[in-house]
Amino acid sequence: MIEIDNVTKRYGERLVVNHLSLTVPAGGFCVLLGSSGSGKSTTLRMINRLTAIDSGAIRVCGEDVRDVPAEVLRRRMGYAIQSIGLFPHWTVEENIATVPRLLKWPRPRKRDRVTELLELFRLEPERYRSKYPHQLSGGEQQRVGVARALAADPELLLMDEPFGAVDPITRDALQRELEQIYRATAKTIVFVTHDIEEALRLATQIAILHEGQIAQLGSPLEILERPANDFVSEFVSRQGLGLKLLSVRRIADRMRADATAEGEPLLVDTPLREALSVMITRRVERLPVCDIGGRKLGVITLADLVR
Repeated sequence: MIEIDNVTKRYGERLVVNHLSLTVPAGGFCVLLGSSGSGKSTTLRMINRLTAIDSGAIRVCGEDVRDVPAEVLRRRMGYAIQSIGLFPHWTVEENIATVPRLLKWPRPRKRDRVTELLELFRLEPERYRSKYPHQLSGGEQQRVGVARALAADPELLLMDEPFGAVDPITRDALQRELEQIYRATAKTIVFVTHDIEEALRLATQIAILHEGQIAQLGSPLEILERPANDFVSEFVSRQGLGLKLLSVRRIADRMRADATAEGEPLLVDTPLREALSVMITRRVERLPVCDIGGRKLGVITLADLVR
């Protein structure tokens, strides 16, 4: 889907992206993770030509992005950013329909698409479609911003720290919604963040960037359990490795075949961190585990979580 091939970008004497190569498969959720100045956002903006490439090439579906008119390229890609960028004098409906309007969709089709997206983001259509951005909370504005990025059903969704400016509770809700959208649509997503927990929760593939290069590329578990070098190991450990592993590992990874636990069971694909939270709430050290059909499979214990 996306091929970044030996790409370099300088700003004056500063080398921001240094011969970077990365492939994101169709349907992948790739998170560019790193500290400020590592080249994450610059790399993202080069994909849709908001920033020019100095050398190398970026191809989307086999086509060099420089061979496609910029406005055509960007209409094929959804783009959501932290500052949202909603047009203040346009209604929610008008904001979401920005790209469909440029593509000259018929009015009924635009209205139906806005309705569909508002429902997807749990914003009641008849209540929200006529509101203006200043009438929305920060979390609602961010939902509308992501809905706008999805409006024309783009091949690719680019997201630059889209949830960085909202409070932790709203951020958690937005992450859950994005997880659901990704599972439902199988969009190819490239997502920039400096938050490793957000990356571990969302990604199928993580590229840790350092000084414009990839320090490690791998799945969330590979990043956590097999850091490629001292930089990655330190980067991960600074943010609390134990809890991060509980966020990525599932009950299925630690469950034991034992049917002695009582109480309401947890699904086998529940994250271990959630299992720990349930144990604390219920004041128990053992929980039954079931499959999606409700069939009991075994138990998960406190000792299993901390081993």
